[in-house]
Amino acid sequence: MTQILATDVTPTQPIFIPKIIFFDIDDTLSRNGSIAPHNKATLEDLAKTDIKLVIATGRSKSIIPKDIMALFESHIFDAIVCTNGQYSFDKHGIISHYPLTLEQASNINQLCRQDHLIHKFDSATHLAWANDNENIRAFIANNPSSIIDPDYYKTHPVYQCSVFFESKKDKMQHVDFAEFGLKLVHWHKIGGDILPIEASKERGVRDVCHYFGIDVSDAMAIGDGFNDLEMFDVVGFGVAMGDAQPALKQRADWVTGTIEEYGIQAAVRHLLD
Repeated sequence: MTQILATDVTPTQPIFIPKIIFFDIDDTLSRNGSIAPHNKATLEDLAKTDIKLVIATGRSKSIIPKDIMALFESHIFDAIVCTNGQYSFDKHGIISHYPLTLEQASNINQLCRQDHLIHKFDSATHLAWANDNENIRAFIANNPSSIIDPDYYKTHPVYQCSVFFESKKDKMQHVDFAEFGLKLVHWHKIGGDILPIEASKERGVRDVCHYFGIDVSDAMAIGDGFNDLEMFDVVGFGVAMGDAQPALKQRADWVTGTIEEYGIQAAVRHLLD
């Protein structure tokens, strides 16, 4: 598909008018855990239009940044798709959710333990670590939703497992996740999420669009990572940030700038004129 660089947009070029926009958080709206002030201001302006605004993140509900949740509570965001499409909700409650089966969670736990990997299971309320060390305890001290409970998945609904690798070269390449109906999605050079093979932000996007009575072809999505790939396949218009993964840029309809280059503003300015 033809890419449109944000710096090349002119009034004569076709402009997509969405009914709903899905925003990734990290390195799209926020940098190092905090939303950029100019992005916050733009979201507040967009909220005055008829366009629905939705978060679509790989983060689980319990670790969505406070500044993002504050915008949700103040009705800037209409809904949140989290845990890579496994859990979606709005102010009225759950829109859709897809817990791991006990068999899936048990298989994941076994695979991680076989390779002696640090891992945790994410529920709607907790991050349950299967391991115990100083770094994890330091993380728990700053994140009240985190606990150490290796058996948590046996008695609570969990939606994904986050796994952490000691080396960039050793990322469980030897595991045939499809054999277990699972997949590994990398979100960092030494980190990834293990999910059901059918899980993705795309499913959450479809669920939320259906919930609001909006055709997914009328949706715009803005992101930067590998877990945004499927989302870009289904929406009417995909915008990749300037520092997005190359594979996402290839799949995007529009490549904009980075956060610092006011990439969000370039992507939506025609909606605020």
